[in-house]
Amino acid sequence: MRSAVCGALSSWPADWQSSPMSNDRLRYHGHRFPPEIISHAVWLYHRFGLSLRDVEDLLAERGIIVSHEAIRLWCAKFGPDYARKLRRRQGRLGDAWFLDEVFDTIRGQRHYLWRAVDQDGDVIDILVQRRRNAGAARRFFRKLLRGQGSEPRWLITDKLRSYGAAHRSMMPSVEHVTARYANNRAEVSHQPTRQRERQMRGFKSAAQAQRFLSVHGVVRNLFNLSRHRLRSANHRLLRTRAFGIWSEAVTA
Repeated sequence: MRSAVCGALSSWPADWQSSPMSNDRLRYHGHRFPPEIISHAVWLYHRFGLSLRDVEDLLAERGIIVSHEAIRLWCAKFGPDYARKLRRRQGRLGDAWFLDEVFDTIRGQRHYLWRAVDQDGDVIDILVQRRRNAGAARRFFRKLLRGQGSEPRWLITDKLRSYGAAHRSMMPSVEHVTARYANNRAEVSHQPTRQRERQMRGFKSAAQAQRFLSVHGVVRNLFNLSRHRLRSANHRLLRTRAFGIWSEAVTA
């Protein structure tokens, strides 16, 4: 993606920023920057641990003068759309669901980030809620089932009673594992979120946290290739494939 964008930049005239956008796709209508620049900025922000001002500087180094506030608006507008298209392309994830919830203080109020990952560590879905009772667990289960289209073979959680109540009422036929340390995979999956939250100096609202993390999780799934487990040739092949999927999602 970076090389494609740089190539596009080198082929534009010097006054490209003031020229009208030639692409007539409706979702980019009214934006004076080409889709390649917008999608590249969104990719930089969600792919790496960068602030909006960091992305602004990286684009400025390439001669693209845009404010960090414009980048924020691009991420808010286009990020969820990209994420929806990526989810359709990734299809159904693993059949073992590891669930965990972690508290998060947003504007002085405690919220809970519910997260589900599969056996490969890919994020299945997340949901930010004010509670962690049985009703909140059932809402999360409904979101997971709606997104995946079918029940898993295994449900792995800690011993929180809310999980047991939701499991009994919504998918009693699924094997529910609550052994000690069994859901460590889900607990570890919170670490990237904590890192980004510190860099962002906290989330501003539950809606902003939900919007950001939904996009961040899908982008991380696409580019999280477990390089230490792959030969270099295979890693390059999978990375090229990931770039291709991203390109299709942002231009479709």
